[in-house]
Amino acid sequence: MRRRELLLGLGAASMLPAQSKQEKGKQIVGEALQALGGDKFQAMRDRTETGRVYSFYREQLTGYSRARIHTRYLTRPEPPRIDFFGQRERQSYGKDKEEYANLFTEDASYSITYRGARPLPKETDDRYRDSTRRNILYILRQRLGEPGLIMEYEGAGVVENQPVEWVTLTDSENYAVKVAFNATTKLPVRQEYVRRDPKTRDRFEELTRFSKYRDVNGVQWPFQMQRERNGEKVFEIFADSVEINKGLTDENFALSSKIKILRPIP
Repeated sequence: MRRRELLLGLGAASMLPAQSKQEKGKQIVGEALQALGGDKFQAMRDRTETGRVYSFYREQLTGYSRARIHTRYLTRPEPPRIDFFGQRERQSYGKDKEEYANLFTEDASYSITYRGARPLPKETDDRYRDSTRRNILYILRQRLGEPGLIMEYEGAGVVENQPVEWVTLTDSENYAVKVAFNATTKLPVRQEYVRRDPKTRDRFEELTRFSKYRDVNGVQWPFQMQRERNGEKVFEIFADSVEINKGLTDENFALSSKIKILRPIP
């Protein structure tokens, strides 16, 4: 029955005129923004997530750590620009002293340990920026109104026993992400996109699940996120607490003047 409903939903979407599909997609994305908190969501200046993170390789657990992830949104230019990257992030790991961290800014990225700060490889930095720009939560916070951003309705379906509406968002550079929004709550529950390794041209299917939404000062935020690559789980985070608008400043995302800058890994 669910398969039949899915096929009917996709069939109905294919019968819509192109303009109607875009209008429907824009409507669903607008409803999702309101469900996430509307103006409060878009006024979110910073966020700190504290919890447990897990990494996997071939479905086997390869790493676990306590983590504190600080995120700060930069002011969007007006009018919006397609080359704007509007987020800084510090991922700190360790139970007590946060022994190491990854730092991502609009200009550079580093791996930080007691030895110093080492620039991350370009492919790591590029992958982070691509995944951020195609994250639906980042799109709703920073990219709405961007020139050439298209939202196209793909039809109804069922994802993990949830009725959903599918929308594909494509930017002016033809980078796309397909998102499933819960038909009842309107919240995003899953996203999918394909990327290619710039050197080998290998194809990677990236999938993210969002769940356990909770209210944080009027903003709905997922306390659990899981990522898969080519059908295998690679990362999962379980947040114990999420705080927003705590006044994070440039200092939280800057390297200390005393830290040693190490050579990049060749």
